[in-house]
Amino acid sequence: MKSFALLLSLVALAAATPVIYNEQIPISEQSTYPGFSLDLNAKRLVQFDGREPIWMTELEKIEAKAQGLKFFDITESQDLDSFAESRILRQSSFPKPNATEIVRPILKTLSVDGPKANLETFTSFRTRYYRSQTGRDSQQWLLSKIQDITTEHASESLRRRITAKEFPHSWGQNSIVVRIAGSSESDDSVVIIGAHQDSTNMWPFLPAPGADDDGSGTVSILEAYRALLAADFKPKRTIEFHWYSAEEGGLLGSQAVAKDYAARKVNVLAMSQFDMTAWVKKGTREEVGIINDFTDNNLTNFNKDLVDLYLDIPYVETKCGYACSDHASWMKAGYPASFTIESSFENSNKNIHSANDRIDVSPEFSFDHMLEFSKLAVAFAVELGSVVSK
Repeated sequence: MKSFALLLSLVALAAATPVIYNEQIPISEQSTYPGFSLDLNAKRLVQFDGREPIWMTELEKIEAKAQGLKFFDITESQDLDSFAESRILRQSSFPKPNATEIVRPILKTLSVDGPKANLETFTSFRTRYYRSQTGRDSQQWLLSKIQDITTEHASESLRRRITAKEFPHSWGQNSIVVRIAGSSESDDSVVIIGAHQDSTNMWPFLPAPGADDDGSGTVSILEAYRALLAADFKPKRTIEFHWYSAEEGGLLGSQAVAKDYAARKVNVLAMSQFDMTAWVKKGTREEVGIINDFTDNNLTNFNKDLVDLYLDIPYVETKCGYACSDHASWMKAGYPASFTIESSFENSNKNIHSANDRIDVSPEFSFDHMLEFSKLAVAFAVELGSVVSK
């Protein structure tokens, strides 16, 4: 496997002096940080697009991310793509949306009130970095909020179908998997709606409120979950909501979950990722960005149909590159996956991975825009969860 030094030479990352970040702390002068469990010298196996995996330190990973490089950290999931090769994959196909009588009444119950309150709390943690204590604390708060919503809004009969569990990880911040069991005895397929719960600053020990990346996606799908429960929606296919840990560390949490599902031969019909749903750049048209690279074409087209039918704004096709969010883990495992974002990629929020990724930084941060993505999540769940294969 090639060394990181070679990659550095290829992408001009090498520097003769220590990197200095916002708080002017030279890396060489501080190696431990209270409240964090991160060894900057620990070796990790990392995969960049079109290259063989390479071993690099956690510090080198941080530097690569700061340069805008996207990657999988495959240290614990080196064989993930082998499941795609070994599984017998059928060509994915999805019906034209036709469950309007179910979907539209639920959409009318969606509100910005819950997302506002939830995101205010979620961004109050200094950082949700996956190797920090506050990252663990924020995950525990999110799990408790999900449990509260389930208790408050689900009927007794629906609650018997629901499980909310932590998917454990060695780094401390766990992923969360909420399952609404389907009623079909003939169709064992699963529909997944996901977001990532962690946040990071370019230098991960600095504050990272992560309001848009990906607090917005986190609370957008949480509002969709609430609305489905309040409507007493009982799916025929199983619906799952996932909140992944450690996306910012190289899609670690979603890789672990996808690997577990592939190893158990879980029949995942479709996965939809919601990562950044709040930003409407000044002077641009409000729209839904539909990622069309490293995604499943048929599922992407299905999302376009959902936007056309149920949302009040149009879509724009855009690209985000290799390993840019958690849908990539599912695609790597051989499952159909899609990704929607707040705008075209070039018009997305430039404050991410900084202390300025806040709710109040600009009127460009829009809860009304987020609501469109909650609509999309509801439509995705109902349209695919209401029918079973014949």
